[in-house]
Amino acid sequence: MQACLRHYLENTMNSQQTLHLARQFLEKMGSGASADEIAALCAPDLDWNIPGDTGVLPWIGRKTGRKAISDFVRDTQTMIERVSLDIKDILANGDRAVILGHLQSRINATGKLIDTAFVIILTFSGAQIASLLMLEDSFAVSMAARR
Repeated sequence: MQACLRHYLENTMNSQQTLHLARQFLEKMGSGASADEIAALCAPDLDWNIPGDTGVLPWIGRKTGRKAISDFVRDTQTMIERVSLDIKDILANGDRAVILGHLQSRINATGKLIDTAFVIILTFSGAQIASLLMLEDSFAVSMAARR
């Protein structure tokens, strides 16, 4: 019984730290922080994955390293206009956080709007993001990015 209680308390404490780190990530992303500041939140060997049509936008696909998130920040600042971002919930358990939301972005090159719900799954190693998986309507993203 004590072992179960200890495990529960350790997991709860870890989950609170994970929730704090996920919020910190979102705050940095929304504050206009530099690409390097945001990349500093990540492990050097970050596993980055946004499944979708890898031929339309440079941040789509699986990549490794902090450069993936640095490039994402720089590319999105120049290639899209952020119209709205609504975070619905942040869930944390152990070393994993799940961010649920909805976003609207306009592709500058086409003028088309992406309107999609999304989920970002962050896995932490210590106080750094070890992996980021973003799930969104990849068909809508592909259609908006194509002329």
